[in-house]
Amino acid sequence: MIQAAAQVQIDWDGQRMALEYQWLGAPDVGASRPLLVFLHEGVGSVAMWKDFPQQLCKAAHCRGLVYSRPGYGHSTPLAPGALWGLDFMERQATELLPAALAALGVDAQAQPLWLLGHSDGASIALLFAAAFPDQVAGLVALAPHWFVEDQTVASIAALQRHEVKAPLLQRLARYHCHPKPMFEAWSRIWLDPVFRHWSIADRIPRIGCPVLAVQGLDDEYGSLEQIRGIARACSGTRLLELAPCGHSPHRDQTDRLILAICSFMNPKEGDFR
Repeated sequence: MIQAAAQVQIDWDGQRMALEYQWLGAPDVGASRPLLVFLHEGVGSVAMWKDFPQQLCKAAHCRGLVYSRPGYGHSTPLAPGALWGLDFMERQATELLPAALAALGVDAQAQPLWLLGHSDGASIALLFAAAFPDQVAGLVALAPHWFVEDQTVASIAALQRHEVKAPLLQRLARYHCHPKPMFEAWSRIWLDPVFRHWSIADRIPRIGCPVLAVQGLDDEYGSLEQIRGIARACSGTRLLELAPCGHSPHRDQTDRLILAICSFMNPKEGDFR
């Protein structure tokens, strides 16, 4: 069991709540260095990143900020039976993330952020960059979603089978204080027939920063159209397609991904391969 990180209090969604967070970076990494904010996947948390954020921040010689969204990890839990709206990722991007940054004393207008998001977190990163283009210096999107695909819905639906769901919730309990309401709220919205029409295609062209869009060739939760569509809509996009690699490039291709991100953040060091 990984121990809880620190907590910060924020006001959001009509209530006072606690967000779990961690600062990362070696002691010699000063405040002038880039700040990289990590945005976790749909069932992720601070702890579920494991040591990838630390490895990346060390390699890129930057500061890092990791946090667990409400209902995740050691943040304020969701109420049983909590329902998410179709705009849950938009609200996380334009309301929750700004509130978290303000509570932690981060001024993204004074020093634009670098964002790294995985899956739902990548979509949240894209939405934040589209809403606040002057506050983002660069963005890494790992296995992002900009529209809902049949294979995404099918893969999430498969998690509902008892023989799959029960052991999954046991594993998630190592990283979340209250995994069941979180998992139910997340899976319910993705399986809602109305959510099949969700798309952020109209927002992506508003992104003004460079984007590194990464997808595994074996990703069961999305096709390569997820990153190739971003590249068509956003001219400053680099694509990285990895094999063998599933939905979590930071776990399946850690070393190659870190090299690519370091090159992306520090282009003077040469292009990535």
